Amino acid sequence: MTLPQDVEERFEGWKTGDATKDAVLADAGSAQTAVTYAVTKGDPESPALRFYQSGSALAGSQDWVKGIVDAGLTYSGSVRYFAPEIRVFDKQSAGVSYCADESKAYNKNRKTNKVDKTPATDDSYVLYSTRLEKNDQGVWQTTKLESERGNKKCVQ
Repeated sequence: MTLPQDVEERFEGWKTGDATKDAVLADAGSAQTAVTYAVTKGDPESPALRFYQSGSALAGSQDWVKGIVDAGLTYSGSVRYFAPEIRVFDKQSAGVSYCADESKAYNKNRKTNKVDKTPATDDSYVLYSTRLEKNDQGVWQTTKLESERGNKKCVQ
């Protein structure tokens, strides 16, 4: 997944040194990038989404992408993902929560390419809580995804 030049994602602290946890974190990060990729491509049916997500997470992400695309928007700017916490439940399931700093990410009009640089607020910071399950191909797919804007844990 190659994002446009004006879109950047940074994952801070996403390595633990534990092979299993690092594999879970890598795929959790890729699931997030798949959403960004689908938005920038304008494709709620993006194969990247289906590769890294399933279940209610996939349905929710597809709806999210469709809403942005239907509004004639895409993204521009930078998002920083930080403070990941991981719990491996067993060989097939894990949970990951993490924060996102969207204070430097903006909506961009697809037709005019005009970027709406709105000021940052507490809602620019999001806490994500996810469940991942390892599929038959060995990919840790995000199966459940919840987000909470303005969560005090993430507000900087």
